[in-house]
Amino acid sequence: MRARIISGLFPRPGGSVSAAATETPTGGIVVRDILKQFPGVVANHDVNLTIRPATVHALIGENGAGKSTLMKILYGVQKPDGGTIEVDGRPVHFSSPTDAIKVGIGMVFQHFMLADNLTVLENVVLGAEKLFGIGEKARAEIQRISNAYGFGLDPDVLVEGLGVGQRQRVEILKVLYRGAKIIILDEPTAVLVPQEVDALFVNLRELRNSGHSVLFISHKLDEVLAIADDITVMRRGETVGEADPKTATKKQLAELMVGSELPSPETEESTVTDHVLLDLNDVGLVDENDRALLSKISFQIHRGEVLGIAGVEGNGQEELVETIMGMRKGTGTIQLDGKDIASWDTRDRREAGIGFIPADRHRHGLLLDAPLWENRVLGHQTRKPSSNGFLIAAGDAKSDTERIVSEYDVRTPSITTHARALSGGNQQKLIVGREMSGDPVLLIASHPTRGVDVGAQAAIWDHIKRARREGLAVLLISADLDELIGLSDTIEVILRGELVGRFDPRTVTPQDLGEAMTGGKS
Repeated sequence: MRARIISGLFPRPGGSVSAAATETPTGGIVVRDILKQFPGVVANHDVNLTIRPATVHALIGENGAGKSTLMKILYGVQKPDGGTIEVDGRPVHFSSPTDAIKVGIGMVFQHFMLADNLTVLENVVLGAEKLFGIGEKARAEIQRISNAYGFGLDPDVLVEGLGVGQRQRVEILKVLYRGAKIIILDEPTAVLVPQEVDALFVNLRELRNSGHSVLFISHKLDEVLAIADDITVMRRGETVGEADPKTATKKQLAELMVGSELPSPETEESTVTDHVLLDLNDVGLVDENDRALLSKISFQIHRGEVLGIAGVEGNGQEELVETIMGMRKGTGTIQLDGKDIASWDTRDRREAGIGFIPADRHRHGLLLDAPLWENRVLGHQTRKPSSNGFLIAAGDAKSDTERIVSEYDVRTPSITTHARALSGGNQQKLIVGREMSGDPVLLIASHPTRGVDVGAQAAIWDHIKRARREGLAVLLISADLDELIGLSDTIEVILRGELVGRFDPRTVTPQDLGEAMTGGKS
């Protein structure tokens, strides 16, 4: 049964595609009745989508709603089991991304695919050398595109010297260089500060005004309402409605997505105690070339306190987390509950009660080709319920995995399903559930709600707030400034490996943090 239609939605007569989808626009995409099945899972069923020419079309939905599967089908990564796709009024069948590119579809993934040691020009032409060569003709074309859409990119600058927003423009430039008229953007604002989001939206409007269509996938409903011309909502693998951003509200969209109101990260009264749980003093770190990655990092986190770290990605957040976890060896002192742990290995720190939600769940948080219950054991193999002292306690681990799946709403056919088969948001919920288990004394949470829907986001916030009330100390790293302001007791800003400003969440604004994160205010 289809979800009820909210104010501002265009109804679907007879449960079929919308009236708009019965027409075939020029320069757009029409998707009809897409079906995609995996063993034990129907990822897409009766999916209908119409992207009008020269518009920004937002696609929203909870984790496991089928958005990623649909995007992979539109970009030729996966083949549908049923349904049709039309581009420019012509039926198309994709066997690979190359086929999608040939008809003018380009995709910018959430995780950028750039080589830091190459220039902008070299990254753009890589794999597309036949278009304009690799010399002056290519440089002129890149400069033309950059100027036309206000990207402000120098073709000869190394990518390693670019900020996150500039790197994203390079990715968009890559698909435009290959002739894309329809651009798919997967969570494009997840790693951007407010000023960079504003700049991106300026670029998207330029693209729309020049005749390009943009498919914008996001969990940030305020941004969707600000940039979209049309909105399609997915739920449980189906498209359940289309919204007009001029009349729809965040509350209505959230209810259609997950059946509940939009959550707020705001915490209750302070629970900070006088008991110092984590104490860093003059922590430093250098790379193999003796270049400073962290410099004189000092702070304390008390029991019942959430310390937020704000910063543009690549300014030392990852290195700070890995140094605290023992994955990198730095200088200075690190004390956990009064004990010097600077010389301890990662296992000892974990056993002392540090929970760890990594920024890169695939690299540091999961065994993708292992079942969920084995991923429950990962990093906890020496403690109950994963271990009985010497051996893995498979039965207890499986039972506790069932608890996590239920308590954290991990959408999976079974705990024996491989982690790779889960959507990114459901993978994240499994990790959060695992790391919040076992009564940790300190939780290092690096982007804990990245890539999760509003329902899962609310659940994760509630678990962090509950544990905070019970005395958990939390180091929270997030690119979501509203999340940082809502959950933190204190916020530190990191810039080029140094702490450059301390802010009170009760008075600071996202714009204040954005300025400090880019060096404009401290």
